[in-house]
Amino acid sequence: MATPTGTQSPGAPAGAAATAGRGAAAGTSGPKAARVALVGVHGFGTHHLRNLQRLQAAGAVELVAVADPQPPAAGSVPASARAYPGLDELLSATTSLDLVIVATPIQTHAPLALAALRTDADLYLEKPPVASLADFNRLCDAAAASGRSVQIGFQSLGSHALHEIENLVAAGTLGTLQGISATGRWVRDRAYYKRSRWAGKRSINGVDVVDGVATNPLAHAVATALRIAGARTTADVASVETELYRANDIESDDTSVIRIRTASGLPITCALTICASESVEPYVTLQGSAGTAVFHYTEDRLTVTTASGTTEETYGREDLTGNLLSHRNSGSPLISPLPDSGAFMLVLEAVRTAPMAVIGEAHVRWEGDGDAAHAVVIDIEAALERAGREHATFSELGLPWATSAPCTFSVPAS
Repeated sequence: MATPTGTQSPGAPAGAAATAGRGAAAGTSGPKAARVALVGVHGFGTHHLRNLQRLQAAGAVELVAVADPQPPAAGSVPASARAYPGLDELLSATTSLDLVIVATPIQTHAPLALAALRTDADLYLEKPPVASLADFNRLCDAAAASGRSVQIGFQSLGSHALHEIENLVAAGTLGTLQGISATGRWVRDRAYYKRSRWAGKRSINGVDVVDGVATNPLAHAVATALRIAGARTTADVASVETELYRANDIESDDTSVIRIRTASGLPITCALTICASESVEPYVTLQGSAGTAVFHYTEDRLTVTTASGTTEETYGREDLTGNLLSHRNSGSPLISPLPDSGAFMLVLEAVRTAPMAVIGEAHVRWEGDGDAAHAVVIDIEAALERAGREHATFSELGLPWATSAPCTFSVPAS
């Protein structure tokens, strides 16, 4: 989705992604360059433009068209790529597309994705996939009927560190896995909420947006914790509880705890805020009976601590667009296929339907001036650490501003 702040870049390509199209670039019998259209060229769409430029130079893709109500900046797209104000106009004028990339505001994902799936092209859809569980189910049905492949843009899932984490758990290095926590504390100022009409909104004119801390800026924390826990589809989640708060004058939550229990009984607690005193790289912690592992997913950095000591290593990452191209060309498994966002979509639906409380002014201080000012929930750093460590919500911790109570979401039967 088109935001310059909420999504981390996928990092340097590796593996199959790095070699996609290399044969075509060298004039050998490699796969033909995929004809690509990009919908949304501003915000996070600028990252896709840079990545497509890299892939085009390697002979893996040809960017033939872009769509955005706001024309692209001069020189930001190849001269050969036609620009259109919307996807409908693009599709009417463009034939034989192989891939459509959608990097637009959350509330536009469902209609644009459904339109793309009515073509013969595969789809790359930015996170979060859509803004409601009902739209997710419609999209899954449409994808299945079309036979097309759909990759969801949770870039952190391309980290090679995830394979190492799987190996650690399987080998028993951490002992019995007892729980997983995701901790995120970022800073977002008043300008962040003024950058677009949908920023910080739950809905616009009756259309769901769900631009909350867990569903947009720190959505990767939730998605990464779920993937590590083995919770991919809706069937992998037994329960979801939420406790949502806001310190800013917005509709959506900016400081929240989401507590999930997987179908196997493993607890996952996500304690997140964009009202911290300073931004810190978010991380997912595996809590084991014989040790811990801390994964800083934006840096692909994994720290493992056991009785034998502490080790730290930084891993590579596979580009999700390159992975989708490899899937098309050679059948490589998708890293983030649409059905594997089902567990995340249960969390989003829980957030979408849950009540939200306001943090009292006595517990919030403001730092900075004008649009650069940002809210800080007092002592939120310690609260997030405790929530993740104890798998407790803010009210269960007895925090003075936590006037709400955990809200239990009714998980639909699989």
